[in-house]
Amino acid sequence: MKYTVLLLATLLPSIFGYAQSDDNPAVWSHEVVEIEDGYELIFKADIYQDWFIYSLYTAEGGSMPSEFEFVGAGTDYELLGPTEEGKTYKKYTEVFDVEETFFKEKALFKQKIGLLNTDIKQVEVILYYQICKEVCVLKEEVFTISLSGGEVVVENRTLDERSLAMTNALKLDLKQKSKLEEGSIHQKSASTNFWMLFGLGFLGGFIALLTPCVFPLIPLTVSFFTKHSGNRSKGIKSALLYGFFIVLIYFLLSLPFHLFDSVDSQILNTIATNVWLNVFFFAIFVFFAFSFFGYYELTLPNSWANKLDRASNKVGGGLGIFFMALTLAIVSFSCTGPILGGLLGSTTLAQGSVATNLTIGMTGFGLALALPFALFALFPTWLNSLPKSGGWMTTVKVVLGFLELAMAFKFLSNADLVGNWGIFKREIFLGIWIVIFLLLALYLFGIFRFPHDGQKQKPSLGRKATGVFSLAFAVYLVLGLTNITHLKPLSGFPPPDFYSISEKQSDCPLGLDCYKVFEEGVAAAREMNKPILLDFTGWGCVNCRRMEENVWSDPKIYPMLRDDYVLISLYVDDRKELPESQQFDFQYESGRIKTIKTIGQKWGTFQTINFNSASQPYYVLLSPELEVLNTAVQYVDTDTYEEWLKFGLNQYQLSMN
Repeated sequence: MKYTVLLLATLLPSIFGYAQSDDNPAVWSHEVVEIEDGYELIFKADIYQDWFIYSLYTAEGGSMPSEFEFVGAGTDYELLGPTEEGKTYKKYTEVFDVEETFFKEKALFKQKIGLLNTDIKQVEVILYYQICKEVCVLKEEVFTISLSGGEVVVENRTLDERSLAMTNALKLDLKQKSKLEEGSIHQKSASTNFWMLFGLGFLGGFIALLTPCVFPLIPLTVSFFTKHSGNRSKGIKSALLYGFFIVLIYFLLSLPFHLFDSVDSQILNTIATNVWLNVFFFAIFVFFAFSFFGYYELTLPNSWANKLDRASNKVGGGLGIFFMALTLAIVSFSCTGPILGGLLGSTTLAQGSVATNLTIGMTGFGLALALPFALFALFPTWLNSLPKSGGWMTTVKVVLGFLELAMAFKFLSNADLVGNWGIFKREIFLGIWIVIFLLLALYLFGIFRFPHDGQKQKPSLGRKATGVFSLAFAVYLVLGLTNITHLKPLSGFPPPDFYSISEKQSDCPLGLDCYKVFEEGVAAAREMNKPILLDFTGWGCVNCRRMEENVWSDPKIYPMLRDDYVLISLYVDDRKELPESQQFDFQYESGRIKTIKTIGQKWGTFQTINFNSASQPYYVLLSPELEVLNTAVQYVDTDTYEEWLKFGLNQYQLSMN
């Protein structure tokens, strides 16, 4: 069979001006290929950097999947098999407890059709999809496809009186609408994430300094540079160079992960999505923990350190100092290795590229290790203030061991979530952490000991203080387990609230009273004389759930939502069909007519025409008389959201006077 490829409507940015940008993150085109049994329809999208589109087959219960509506299928033509997709990526999403599938950079769909009516010359296909970055935007793309390669015939349609009336009913007479045009507030988290990861790495490096593998080397190394370099100035330069090389070495250790990323940028993220990799990391972290407990030592081959030491003495100069720094990295591995393993585990839990996150963390780790060598070389008298090596360093290692053990169960919890085992529910996970931190407290109070502990002595003040902190943290977990307090600072570590032994079902977020029909909510606001919080959300909106779990649940926010506002939550991805009497044709200003059949289509269109926005979450404050009280906000932090709500209340009270 001869295959004829007909390129029909490629939407080239250079021709039509649809250049990719954050305002237009997906540029679509389509082709049709004649095949033996009919035609193959091909749909392609170029996706702007950092944006992604969900697959048709992303996991049920997660974000909203893409969906095709083949208009006329079953009467004019039939679908031959399922829709095929191009290359997709997968990532575990803790908010929904599923592994989600998505496209990035390019999206490709293929659907074969066979004609039932040989007279048809064109078909219409509608794609409903969600494109996301920091927020998700619900969109639809209409493809009118000529099967013969001829010109597409656009049918002129007019609205009947009923549809025209219902179209006009969607349009609000907003007062003070200019406040919306001041721009919505959106929180950018990239820089925050950078400093968090850098600080995490720096903290890990600082802790490594206090271990018996590193701490005793500080005065020895500084003394070597200051006393054996001929003069103090040269010694300081050598020590500074030594510190620089330590940072460089740990930076270089992260580079191989970028090579993995260049092959497949999601290869490292599979750590958070693959069941057996999570189980493997659980075992590794338990192995690390018991090495810190003193049951065995993790060491690299002694020959490596000996060869590098000889090389540093033989070469001398800057290269010799580099080999000295590399020797430090090897001989201290038994203490730094498990900490670096914990750093790798933590970066897989953070947003963004795992390789980039790891580089940031490793650089912070290296800087924390290097600083003492440089500072004590500059100020050698400070060496006298250093505490002496002793049993306290063993205590540091044991504390790290318990932390490694806690992290291990985080990976096992990930495996349980992805695998849908239903074993490590939130209560079970928190119970294990409670036991771990209670055992840590008992160890610090001297109730029991480990093999490498020295002669039993009375616990020091610092050890007792750390024990009290561990005990207090265990009590804090107990309060969270019994729902007396919310474990917000630990968000992302325990399983989500809904992954519970006692399943929780609620029609509204956090058990709040809400309205899911705009007109009903406005009527209630007028009756109660309260302002409106209009919440454009989605069942499959990740950031909507994050806002609800982390911001709305805050003690400063929740009472205002409960007592001071009428909440109207409109779900723009709700695929339930409207009653036939409420379905209608909607005409855009461009003249295009769209049939409103579902609840989501209605509220998505409602959001677009009144607020010129299609992303979620999207929050608007209104008076019962539809006066805009503040600018719109999207995904923001708790303090910003609190100020925004308070300002809206103040504006409403002023309008009442």
